[in-house]
Amino acid sequence: MTCTCAYNEQLVEIRRHLHKTPEEGWSEFTTTAFIVGKLREYGYDVLLGKQVINPEYCLGRKMSVVKAGIDFARQNGVSEELLAQMDELTGCVGVMDTGRPGPTLAVRFDIDCVPVTEATTDDHLPAKEGFVSTRCGLMHGCGHDAHTSTGLALAHWFADNKDQFRGKIKFCFQPAEEGVRGAAGMAASGVLDDADYFLGAHIAMMCKSGEVSVNPYGFLCTTKMDVTFSGAPAHAGVEPNAGRNAMAAACNAVVQLLGIARHGSGMTRVNIGQLTAGSGRNVIPASAKMVMEVRGETGDINQYMYDSAVNIIKGCALAQGCEYSIEKMGEAVDLTNDQELVDILAAAGEEVEGMTVRKDPMNFGGSEDATILARRVQAHGGKAAFFVLGADRPSGHHTSKFDIDEKALAPGLAVWAGAVSRILK
Repeated sequence: MTCTCAYNEQLVEIRRHLHKTPEEGWSEFTTTAFIVGKLREYGYDVLLGKQVINPEYCLGRKMSVVKAGIDFARQNGVSEELLAQMDELTGCVGVMDTGRPGPTLAVRFDIDCVPVTEATTDDHLPAKEGFVSTRCGLMHGCGHDAHTSTGLALAHWFADNKDQFRGKIKFCFQPAEEGVRGAAGMAASGVLDDADYFLGAHIAMMCKSGEVSVNPYGFLCTTKMDVTFSGAPAHAGVEPNAGRNAMAAACNAVVQLLGIARHGSGMTRVNIGQLTAGSGRNVIPASAKMVMEVRGETGDINQYMYDSAVNIIKGCALAQGCEYSIEKMGEAVDLTNDQELVDILAAAGEEVEGMTVRKDPMNFGGSEDATILARRVQAHGGKAAFFVLGADRPSGHHTSKFDIDEKALAPGLAVWAGAVSRILK
């Protein structure tokens, strides 16, 4: 395998650059422009806009967020020409054909941040070292800055060594992973339908620095929903009977949703993360909105949770004389890695000095919409796998003091390169 040492410095530099300007899902125009510039510099053909995202399948995409992202990009000097190429859609795919017959490999890296305000105390390394988020309420609190940096370093390495390889590689920089919203639109674009192999990864999670988990399990299926109850206002003292209490419908639904019977065949989850309702102390609440999710160990179990939730929402609305609507905001599916790629990842990890390859079952324990892309590739006859590259962290994912051990980036890049080498040699 060609050494990746020459690209280690850019791993940290780009990660820190991206960390300072996080962007939430569907607004990552500045980030996308940065990625496009690097990929074109390395010699890639870059696909943008509707070439990589089918807008009819986008989930949880609010135009107010999109417009704010475009305005932010303009403030950061992104050209109107490039914004026009994006066509109000973030993310991109860099394509490089070696010109020699061989398989097509798709590799995926997510680019968005989480809606958390980052800590600014001296015990938080990004603050101490001067690369803390400059945007209140937004931070790279899940490691996607490291994912993007790794993807660009891998792209740089591959371009510099393309004469050693055969076939074609597609670098997929996916928007809106948080809330599992972006993969459905990318999958529906068909950009991966010719892929023979697919690889995706996450940093940290259940692995520490110097470890790679090559066959994790427990990718939970999930459906994210925004639920709106619509009632009628009335004077709470003079004529409360004339109202239709949307808050009461929502509150009853919350209690009953948390009491859904768990499934005997596998893991389930339900959470109502936000509830807003009402307009005034003496007014019967005419509207209420719940932001919620269900999860299941398999597609069937997740469907059970979703169907149960819909029945409760419908019944609680009916009990209060209210209307209801449910908007799907995100989704992910389960995944079983193909053994051929598990073996390739294990061999790549064993080749990296000091790396411990975790072949034992390790529970991912969350949802990842890379599973939608992986399953799309599998459905078209290809093979797919998702793995975890360990990194020590002082705090949990999605917290204000989340950070990663940057020394873990270089061996992680080496694992990626080793896997690519074995597939496209």
